[in-house]
Amino acid sequence: MHSFEVNGGKKLSGEIVPQGAKNEALQVISAVLLTPEKVTISNIPDILDVNLLIELLKEMNVTVERLQRDTCSFRAADVDLDYLHSETFQKKGGRLRGSVMLAGPMLSRFRKAYIPRPGGDKIGRRRLDTHITGFEKLRTSFNYNEEDGFFHLEAPHLKGANMLLDEPSVTGTANIIMAAAMAKGTTTIYNAACEPYVQQLCRMLNKMGAKISGIGSNLLTIEGVSYLGGAEHRLLPDMIEVGSFIGMAAMTQGNITIKNAGIDHLGIIPEKFRQLGIQMNFSGDDIHIPEQEIYEIQTFIDGSVMTVYDHPWPGFTPDLLSIVLVTAVQAKGSLLVHQKMFESRLFFVDKLIDMGARIVLCDPHRAVVIGLEREQPLRGITMSSPDIRAGVALLIAALSAEGKSVIQNIEQIDRGYQFIDERLRTLGAAIKRTEK
Repeated sequence: MHSFEVNGGKKLSGEIVPQGAKNEALQVISAVLLTPEKVTISNIPDILDVNLLIELLKEMNVTVERLQRDTCSFRAADVDLDYLHSETFQKKGGRLRGSVMLAGPMLSRFRKAYIPRPGGDKIGRRRLDTHITGFEKLRTSFNYNEEDGFFHLEAPHLKGANMLLDEPSVTGTANIIMAAAMAKGTTTIYNAACEPYVQQLCRMLNKMGAKISGIGSNLLTIEGVSYLGGAEHRLLPDMIEVGSFIGMAAMTQGNITIKNAGIDHLGIIPEKFRQLGIQMNFSGDDIHIPEQEIYEIQTFIDGSVMTVYDHPWPGFTPDLLSIVLVTAVQAKGSLLVHQKMFESRLFFVDKLIDMGARIVLCDPHRAVVIGLEREQPLRGITMSSPDIRAGVALLIAALSAEGKSVIQNIEQIDRGYQFIDERLRTLGAAIKRTEK
């Protein structure tokens, strides 16, 4: 079991480059199963979740060649279909929420798939209904086998359909797109997720020979084709890392430049941090966050307390609510954070309260932060990371705190942030990885 030891209170400064986008990686790497030809993907983040998915592909007999540290070629010419129904896949796939993304391409190309019970974050219920309902509309039969613990899906006559999703699920949309890519006929998906990562998946599939239109909107049209070929694709910078570094700079009174931030694909994210009073300068594709003694949270026009809540794209991503919450701790003013999508994602605020933050947890979905205005620093404590984003929020708090903090269960952080301790040390952070 590894931990981070952090001696906080240091002003971070320097340049940092965000990794490739984790959520995009899980989608486009799964898509290599759609073709027997070579697919080359670059800017791949070296993180646990992505590495586990690549390991699963290797065990499915996909040929994987690492061309550079962040670049791999994949060739799924001779896929071992039986592996997907094995106990080994069940154990490994069950640890990775992203393993569900294998179902769409498997149905599209091989007309059958198996899904183990999903793993990943412990942040409340994350249902598969959108995936399964979409597959069923494409004429997939579905049943859950109590004995082997798998969802069994078969689609000998996969056929396009018109569908209205009950929620704009990102993974659900991506999975249905991949399943429909080689279905007979045309599929329309209304209320589709339109996140940049879904757009990226669609663009890669079109390079492979798919016919997808409406990219970037919530109405996608997929004309099924009989064959998909190889392609080259580069992942976007990870917007969650970009947001994390903005919050980290503000909390530590840092002077940080985020290089190659993918500004055109950040949507409303910079504006939400500006609403916290954080100054940002844009130069080309770089974001500079200058040192600030005090940043003041805005109010609404009528003077009421600012509220930040999650909403499907182009709304604010739920993955950054934990970062916004911790960043508000040292701001001037108050903020209501409303986490609508996951009922357990605010259950890390007790650690921030133990560090000296003024936070009222109203219920599982809402918390009010009363900013400290730097009147007193947070104090270092020992704590445990419950999920990826909460773990980084606690890390940001520790970096800004007075004294030593110990963050346990950092495997959760490693699932989403590559070499984060090494990269933060280049900014002047006093952080080290320990093993007990």
